[in-house]
Amino acid sequence: MLAVRGMARIGLLGGSFNPAHIGHRRVSLAALAALGLDEVWWLVSPGNPLKPADGMAPYEARLESARRMARRGAIKVSDFEVEAGTRYTVDTLDALAKRFPQHRFIWLMGEDSVAQFHQWKDWRKLAGQVPIAVISRPGYDDEARAARAMGWLRWFVHPASTARNWTAWRAPAITFLRLPPDPTSATRLRARNPEWHRQLLSKGRDGGPS
Repeated sequence: MLAVRGMARIGLLGGSFNPAHIGHRRVSLAALAALGLDEVWWLVSPGNPLKPADGMAPYEARLESARRMARRGAIKVSDFEVEAGTRYTVDTLDALAKRFPQHRFIWLMGEDSVAQFHQWKDWRKLAGQVPIAVISRPGYDDEARAARAMGWLRWFVHPASTARNWTAWRAPAITFLRLPPDPTSATRLRARNPEWHRQLLSKGRDGGPS
C-alpha cells in the first residue's frame, strides 16, 4: 500500500497502462520536476469506463508492466482503485483524500484526455477536488485547447511559469505544462506485440524478473 511520512506533494497519473511504457515514465519524471513533486503515483485502473474492454490486457499484467517501468524512480505504482472499489476518478479522489488527508494531490492528465474530459463522471466536481496539470501529447494541442470542458475551465487556467506554486492554488485550477512531448503510444506497442501480457505473466510464473 502507498505510504509517505508527513505531508507530501503527490502527482496522480491514472490510466489503463495497457501496457505501461517509457512515455509514462518520462512525462511522470518531467512533471515531478516541473511541479516540485515528492512522488508521482500511478493509479492502474481496473477498467476505464471510456475505453472498450476489447484489447484490454488482464489487470495483473498491466499492474506488473507499470511496476517494472516505474523502477528506480520517484514513481509508486498503486492498486488503490481495486482496494477502494472505485472505478471513476471523482470517487477515487474522494477516497484518497480520506485515506491521506495530510498529502496534497494534483491530477496529471494528457492533452488527449482533456478533449473528452466533459464525458468523465461529475467532471466539474472532480476539477474542484484537486488542481490539474495537463501534459503535452503530440497532435492534441489544438484539440485540448478547444475542448468542450475548456469552455468552463479556461477561467481557472494558471500559467505554466507558476506551476511549482500549485499547492497555493484553490481548485478549480488547471495548468498546461510545457514538457517535451513523448510520441510513445500504447496502441502502437500493442499492435507490434499483441501478446505482450501473456509473455509478461509467463516470465513471472517461470521465475523471471518481476
